[in-house]
Order: sequence, then C-alpha cells, then structure tokens
Amino acid sequence: MTPPVSDVWAWEYDPDEDHVASGLPAPVAAEVERLADQLVILGSDAAGAGRGPLHGGGLRTLDLFGGRGFLHFIVADHLRLVLIVRVTWLD
Repeated sequence: MTPPVSDVWAWEYDPDEDHVASGLPAPVAAEVERLADQLVILGSDAAGAGRGPLHGGGLRTLDLFGGRGFLHFIVADHLRLVLIVRVTWLD
C-alpha cells in the first residue's frame, strides 16, 4: 500500500544555503527566511506570488526591503516545496 502524500509544504535553498545566501547581512537573511515561511503557508498558491511566468512553474521574484533586493524562487508543486534559488541584494 502506498503511503498517503503529505499536504505539508516546506522550503529550502537550492542548491544550498551557502551558495544562495552566503554573505547576506543578518536582517536580509532573516527577511528571506520570513518570506520563505510565508510562501510555504500559501502552498501551491505561492506560484502566484511575486513577478514572473505564471505557467510552467518558472522562476518567480519578490522584492526585498522596498526593491533594494530580490528573492528568486521556484514552486515545485509536485514536491510541495518552495526552492529559494537566488537572493540579489543591492547594498
């Protein structure tokens, strides 16, 4: 018997935190994690957050601190996972 699929969503850095968030100021890193937590709450609806292609599960972008940076993410609906793939910080 196949176990039921969980409805629990999660987020992670892709490929890893060092690659995506290394060197960010602490407040920026905290904001990235806060936004990632909010995207997880949205679940599959996170694909409609931010800017970017709405179809095909492409890269989406959210502003950080009023446009001083950007959080780039992908919603992997089939995995119930939000992947944070890049953080651009304009110091």
